Amino acid sequence: MPIEPFSAFEPYGGAMPPDVLVGQLLVATPQLADPNFARRVLLVLDHGDHGALGVVIDRPGGVPVGELMAPWHPLATPPAELFTGGPVARNALIGLVRLRGRPGAEPGAPEGPLGWRLLVDDPRPLGIVDLAVDPSSLDDAVVGARLFSGYAGWDSGQLEEEIDEGSWYVVPAEARDPISADPEGLWRRVLRRQGGALALVSGFPPDPALN
Repeated sequence: MPIEPFSAFEPYGGAMPPDVLVGQLLVATPQLADPNFARRVLLVLDHGDHGALGVVIDRPGGVPVGELMAPWHPLATPPAELFTGGPVARNALIGLVRLRGRPGAEPGAPEGPLGWRLLVDDPRPLGIVDLAVDPSSLDDAVVGARLFSGYAGWDSGQLEEEIDEGSWYVVPAEARDPISADPEGLWRRVLRRQGGALALVSGFPPDPALN
């Protein structure tokens, strides 16, 4: 069955656009040709009137975490590599950590480990972590971690313009997405699980001429 032109697809998959994009996934549409982002999935870490910031979550960088951040290696989810988070500030390191359970679930329990901030709620939630924190203090609380070199950044209104122009689909993140053991297959999986028109896009070939 032929696939409709991707420009006809609603960028939010038919859902209402969220007011704030923190914790949402940006999934590159087939028309996005920028080699930094083509057929990639990004997680939005920050978004507001000032602009937005996110990391590419499906591009392993090839450098073992143990070579640059040895203390974090035991917590790193395979492939335990430093991922390429984006073209901006490649010397900046960003860490994401998934917890074993919701912080604060018990009366008097802390709201999360030191240096951790919630991004995606879940029985095993995902958040950004301060990499200056001693990772050994997180051992009992963490089920997986991933480290990124660099990030993607947008000025005020720039990301919204790119979405409106047809560069990105915006869909909810699952807490497991950024620490997936199969990051290279994430683009297709995320689109497929949306169902409807976006699931059709998951079969769009890298080279439209091959369709």
